[in-house]
Amino acid sequence: MELGLTGRIAVVTGASKGIGLAVTRTLAREGVRVVAGARSSSPELDALAADGGVVPVAVDLSTPDGPATLVAAALELGPVDILVNNVGAVSPRIDGFLAVTDEQWLATLNLGLLATVRATRAVLGPMVEAGGGSIVTISSVNAFLPDPTVIDYSATKAALTNLSKSLSKEFGPRGIRLNTISPGPVATDLWLGTDGVAARLGAASGSDPAAIQAAAAGQSVTGRFTRPQEIAELVALLASDVVGNVTGADFVIDGGLTTQT
Repeated sequence: MELGLTGRIAVVTGASKGIGLAVTRTLAREGVRVVAGARSSSPELDALAADGGVVPVAVDLSTPDGPATLVAAALELGPVDILVNNVGAVSPRIDGFLAVTDEQWLATLNLGLLATVRATRAVLGPMVEAGGGSIVTISSVNAFLPDPTVIDYSATKAALTNLSKSLSKEFGPRGIRLNTISPGPVATDLWLGTDGVAARLGAASGSDPAAIQAAAAGQSVTGRFTRPQEIAELVALLASDVVGNVTGADFVIDGGLTTQT
């Protein structure tokens, strides 16, 4: 399918690994000039930059000025057509809700919600002036499948989904589409890394992380985690005019994990 994205400019947050890296690679493949924001680069992101089409920007997106700095770097290239809000993190709360401190709540809300608020705020004005754009935000099934083990992450993702829906109503009449994607467990370091969810749950319970991974995958009808590339392909579609009347929607990609209708 021809998506017609060649020559457009995109901003991707959290672009050095996982979903963000897959999104950056996929948009670049489609001919998009991608401004890729991350606190530090990675060999994979450096390789994309060397091939052309990707401009890495070292930026701390948890700071008040970080997201606006990233968007400003993209605007130097021209009008921003696409924003992909991907940055985020999760820390399993092994000891339960009562042990989660204000500092931990604020850290999760700052990176998981406010970074998206700030990046979106920075890009919306220029998008309105340019006459349109597409904003895709990576949420999670935890937005509607609350889990006490990731209670602050779940609450933050619910806020992201709500934010996107609200903004779609305000800015849809001005040609800007906002949608969310809600993955289940994804085969990235966030879940599978040495300090990922499976490893930390395993360390806390004395279980084998591989067994925890297998159990989590087994909850899906497909019996596996979602691949980052599968999410990236959906991002590219939503960023394109091929689905130009889709806005205010949430797309679940979880292998049949959830059963809502």
